[in-house]
Amino acid sequence: MSRRKLERFKENEANRNVVQPGKEIFEKIKGNWDSIQFENENPIVVELACGRGEFTVGLARHYPEKNFIGVDIKGSRIWKGSTIAISEGLGNVAFLRTQIQLLEKYFSANEISEIWITFPDPFPREGDEKRRLTSPKFLEMYKPLLKKEGIIHFKTDNTGLFEYSLDLVQHREDCEIILHTQDFYESQLKDEHHGIKTKYETLFSEKGEKIKYLKFRFV
Repeated sequence: MSRRKLERFKENEANRNVVQPGKEIFEKIKGNWDSIQFENENPIVVELACGRGEFTVGLARHYPEKNFIGVDIKGSRIWKGSTIAISEGLGNVAFLRTQIQLLEKYFSANEISEIWITFPDPFPREGDEKRRLTSPKFLEMYKPLLKKEGIIHFKTDNTGLFEYSLDLVQHREDCEIILHTQDFYESQLKDEHHGIKTKYETLFSEKGEKIKYLKFRFV
């Protein structure tokens, strides 16, 4: 392991906004994000597979009345967002280091107001469907964690994954589509996201890929 990664891991251990194995808070955080981490009862917004946290931090800047949690298994990635949030004094940002399939271990029922799924791995092979973050398996996991009328946002450049996800949500009786677009940056929706882009969104956009967006909720 490189010295740079070791240094980042050490900083993560010290950074209060990183919740990870080895910290006492890691085993106590479920159902207690408002009291232990944020010390307020503001709505909680979770970004899955947040990477370096550009989107999590970007949203936190624009919505100080909400709390934002980026989830990723890579400590060297969340270090970036963590240190930026600390340097800017953003107390409404935290990062959870864990695998997404273990989300239920760290959030209680009705604890989350919104979930963002931003540019996940499309897992295009049919046999990998269950690994897609918009698959029935994951939707069933998100459902009890969201508050009533809680929202899921989904952004991707991958046409196959978008069409799969849109069709899946359209045919679920417990889901309601709020809006969707096949070309986000040519739609009126773009201003709602304040120009915030993840690393991958920037790369895909520069290559001419159209960004797709889906917003829905459970009913």
